[in-house]
Amino acid sequence: MSELQAKASIRSLAPYRQGQSDIEGVKQPIKLSSNESSYGPSLAAVEAYHSVASTLNRYPDGAQTALREAIAGVHHLDSSRIVCGNGSDELIQLLVRTYVGDGDEAVLSENGFVMCNTHLQAAGATLHIAPEHDYRVNVDEMLSRVTDKTRFCTIANPNNPTGTYLSDSEVRRLHAGLPEHCIFLIDGAYAEYVMKDDFSDGLAMVDEFENVVVSRTFSKIYGLPGLRIGWMLCSEAVTAMVQRVRTPFNTNSAALAAATAAIEDQAYMKHVRDANAESLQSLSKELGDLGIEVIPSVANFYLLRFAPESGKSGSGAAECLLRHNVIPRPAGSSDEYLRITVGTPEENAAVIDALRAYMSD
Repeated sequence: MSELQAKASIRSLAPYRQGQSDIEGVKQPIKLSSNESSYGPSLAAVEAYHSVASTLNRYPDGAQTALREAIAGVHHLDSSRIVCGNGSDELIQLLVRTYVGDGDEAVLSENGFVMCNTHLQAAGATLHIAPEHDYRVNVDEMLSRVTDKTRFCTIANPNNPTGTYLSDSEVRRLHAGLPEHCIFLIDGAYAEYVMKDDFSDGLAMVDEFENVVVSRTFSKIYGLPGLRIGWMLCSEAVTAMVQRVRTPFNTNSAALAAATAAIEDQAYMKHVRDANAESLQSLSKELGDLGIEVIPSVANFYLLRFAPESGKSGSGAAECLLRHNVIPRPAGSSDEYLRITVGTPEENAAVIDALRAYMSD
């Protein structure tokens, strides 16, 4: 064995596996495996992206001023407490790096953004995973795992791969049961898609509580995953600490420009949100008519369940979809489930056609 060894907390990790992105022999498959926006970014964002081509010989604005101010303007926030990063993934890593170390404990729900688990485990934390009930984060299960050593707690709201959400009152109940020295991260990657009266994106809680952090991304509804850009809102104290470890130029010029234009184009964002909601409603009905259980989703994807007694399975459905040039995403360790991104009307029709063939076979 080589004497050169990574930390034990790193050696125990498995590398992240991204969703399938191609089908052998198919030039342009319908990729519905990564919860990307099938509508793409706004034209304003694309134009802003091209506008920086002549300045690529210069470093980007390390203070991220224009983007932070644009975000603050849209959401009525204090721009000084916004930190932008190379996707929300990097921001979560910075947060963990700042507040979590060997011997600390973290509480997470059964589902959520898997990179939270990875960053926490890499930092040397002990992870306590709370099971979910009826496809939802269960606050009681999470609180039962909180101890004096709990330094980090996180939920994805809406959750992935279930597409379900916690109400504002339940999120606040979870936070109320955490020690004050525990960071509470609300991962809001899909928050813009939600149109429910009892849902809150958590941004108001950051003003109320020093230990609450909300992360957001431009990879989903804004259609910019290829540029890797996200942001988070923190208290003044947390912002000051995270800025000590953030690298000076962690966001590139093209991403900053495109994201600034994207968030300022709220009309386009709302168009995508409304189209997504309409498609979800239509898909749920059509899939239900085929005898497939659809877990109610408020995000830009939906989780399908194939009951074992039906003789159908998630893997069988996936194989059929792939034969029809559609790429879905397996979900969880059970063969009962399959996750599919909401696509354009034409892409959604292809999904229905494939699954109709599978269910009638």
